[in-house]
Amino acid sequence: MDEGSELSLTIAHIVQRLKGSHLHSQIERRAQECLHQPDIKLDSLKEDVRSFLKTSGWERQLQNAVYRELQVQLPPSHPPAPPEHIKEPLAYMRAAQAGWEKRVLKSLNSMSTELGVPLARMRPAAEQKELANKWNEMGTDEPDLASVRPVYAPKDFLELLVSLRNPNHDGSEDVSVRSHWGLIQVPLNVRDIPQLRRAYSELNLTSGQLGIDDHAHIHPDLFENEYVQIGKKVVMEQDSAAAQQYSRQGCSTGLRADLWALILNSNNQPQDVMHYEQLTAGVIQHDLLVDNLIYKDVKLTASNDDYYFVFEDFLYQVLLCFSRDTAVLEHFKYNSATPPRSFIQGKGGEEECAVVYPPNGVIPFHGFSMYVAPLCFLYNEPSKLYSVFREMYIRYFFRLHSISSSPSGIVSLCLQFERLLQTHLPQLFYHLRQIGAQPLRIAFKWMVRAFSGYLSTDQLLLLWDRVLGYDSLEVVAVLAAAVFAFRAENLMEVTSLGSAEAVLADLSTLKVMPLIQIFLFATAI
Repeated sequence: MDEGSELSLTIAHIVQRLKGSHLHSQIERRAQECLHQPDIKLDSLKEDVRSFLKTSGWERQLQNAVYRELQVQLPPSHPPAPPEHIKEPLAYMRAAQAGWEKRVLKSLNSMSTELGVPLARMRPAAEQKELANKWNEMGTDEPDLASVRPVYAPKDFLELLVSLRNPNHDGSEDVSVRSHWGLIQVPLNVRDIPQLRRAYSELNLTSGQLGIDDHAHIHPDLFENEYVQIGKKVVMEQDSAAAQQYSRQGCSTGLRADLWALILNSNNQPQDVMHYEQLTAGVIQHDLLVDNLIYKDVKLTASNDDYYFVFEDFLYQVLLCFSRDTAVLEHFKYNSATPPRSFIQGKGGEEECAVVYPPNGVIPFHGFSMYVAPLCFLYNEPSKLYSVFREMYIRYFFRLHSISSSPSGIVSLCLQFERLLQTHLPQLFYHLRQIGAQPLRIAFKWMVRAFSGYLSTDQLLLLWDRVLGYDSLEVVAVLAAAVFAFRAENLMEVTSLGSAEAVLADLSTLKVMPLIQIFLFATAI
């Protein structure tokens, strides 16, 4: 396919996506209304209407919407390709993901049978009223969770990734013995340090960065003051692409919430608030078994975290609404996963009676609530918090718990982490492997949560600035390797997995950006 026809396909795809959107109807209505204005002339109608839309800010909103479509889902360059190839091109990855989904759904159904609790039920009127009254203080009265267990934990998922093999790949062809040192044994292309330096050039040692106390050539106060002024201008211009570029060097605390919402094109319009209220009504009307998984997860993770326990009620609200949001199903078009399906009671086995369960197609696992918790520091309005989290999930977080060959997928991140350590710290990697402390077994829990719950919140938000700025989770794998490099001296002295984990148990004092910068730009090649 030549470049021209590929561009035409991309344009047609985006036009089709935006045609049914609320933004399209708003722009259409404003264009019709402007026809009554005296400065709109019949002989220059097209130019005048376009000028009106530009000066009234609608053109910029349309640009941001187009940019969002390009970021979220690139249209297929080969139209005849079947949908499953667009979701994930490698057959063995698709098979592994399908097998994992069956296992998770079986675990959920077993729990339903053991507890004698249906997957979904309508709440009695009295229960609905009670829940509506305590909506803002749900943490005070959650159900009995003693018999509820998470459907899976990150370590279960890791075991599956370790067992992945490409049936068409002959491992004996690998030129490097080091390729067999790690746990991940699939042949995917991941970037090495020279390639990462080119991709992340804004993070070099001579550039000013928010999140670093001392700058090489620029006085910190001078850099920060000037940089914040640029940030204010970006927010005022309401340009998603500019906000994303700006985020690569970090966002100041006062501007981060606005910049992230702008990058994600999350406007919190009246229709977004209404959608959130409808989801809230859905939670109040129906009780789902996955609600117990959400309650349990918040109790096991965020409620025990010094940074996040105060946001317990927010987390319940956002996650319960998220589980009912069928708009999330849209992301399965480009996610290697397939939404789980269950059967209406009494209709088991009848395909036409199969329904997506939960309604959003995402079964929460142990630690899932930690994707939301850091955002509570930025947004105190539930509908805004919800819309930003949903957009973060369908762009980034889903890749951390689904099996795919995507460069931002968890398989590639694990492989990249191991390759970086093997290449640049081979003695450390070999030592840890010999004592039964494979580095990935320690780092996996950090990466699957994008470090949420492990770093201090200010440092985590600086890391997520770069995830948004570069539209990639690669920097998560780089940081994981950088942490091992930072603690290498201590790790060379450990003699067991337990002692290695003890050395890396507390990451809350680490400064993220100096670690990443030094690892990427000061490591000898």
